[in-house]
Parts: sequence; structure tokens; C-alpha cells
Amino acid sequence: MSARWDVQPVARRMLVQDLPDVVSIENRIYDFPWTDGNFRDAIGSGYDAAVVEFGGALVGYRVMMFGPGEAHLLNLSIAADWQRRGFGRHLLLASIHDARRADAQTLFLEVRPSNAAGISLYEGIGFKRIGVRKGYYPALGGREDAWVMSLPL
Repeated sequence: MSARWDVQPVARRMLVQDLPDVVSIENRIYDFPWTDGNFRDAIGSGYDAAVVEFGGALVGYRVMMFGPGEAHLLNLSIAADWQRRGFGRHLLLASIHDARRADAQTLFLEVRPSNAAGISLYEGIGFKRIGVRKGYYPALGGREDAWVMSLPL
């Protein structure tokens, strides 16, 4: 089954004016969300922050940083009501394109082992698990590991 949209999703640079919508989405989908300050710092520090819009609605966002020869996807999130409709894939592919354009040879990310949908998305694009960061994420009742994944570009 393939999705067909009469209106196409659009990925664009995240602006400070987007932060109320971004933070609202973040607070609804995570127990331990990034704060407005985290996003402002990312934008102010020159991280590659983008949003995806669909039909005039902001439905998701990502924050990515670059180092010599690499990119690191720090946050890729889609609003709960818009998940499992291809927007995460769209934004991930746009992120890969942007990383290649910045001459990154590898794209890295961390994902919670409990995030089956995220893992499926990443593996479906070609990411491979390359390591574990023990106790990386805060979690209800303690800490959760992170799987480190990479994609050669």
C-alpha cells in the first residue's frame, strides 16, 4: 500500500516563531521532553533545525548537528495525530539529503530500544545498530539505554 497525497509535505528551516507548536508537540509525545530553551539553544547555536508542514499544519520537526564528516540526528519527532502516515520517513529522507549536502559521510542517531516504530523506520532506510549507550535516556522508574545507529551516506 502506498500513500498518495494531493497536498505534499514540506520540510523547511525551523524558526523561533515555530517553537510554541514544536514544544507543544514535544510535550504531548514525550515523558521527558526537550524544553523551549533546548530548541532555542539549538537554533541559536546553528544546529540544522527543520519542521515539516502538511496542509498548513506543523506536523513534525528535527534537530541535527554537524561535525567533520558526520551528522548527528538529535531529535526527529512527529505529532501523535500525524504518526504512521509517512511524515517521519519524509523528514528523515530530507535529513539524509541535508546531511549529504553538508558533505557528511555518516549520519548517526540514538533511539530507545522501546521505540519499535522509530527502529523500524530507521532500519527501513538502512540504518544499522552500532552500539549501546547505557542509561542514556531518562525513563519512568529509572534510565533506559540508547541504541546508537548509523547510516553511511
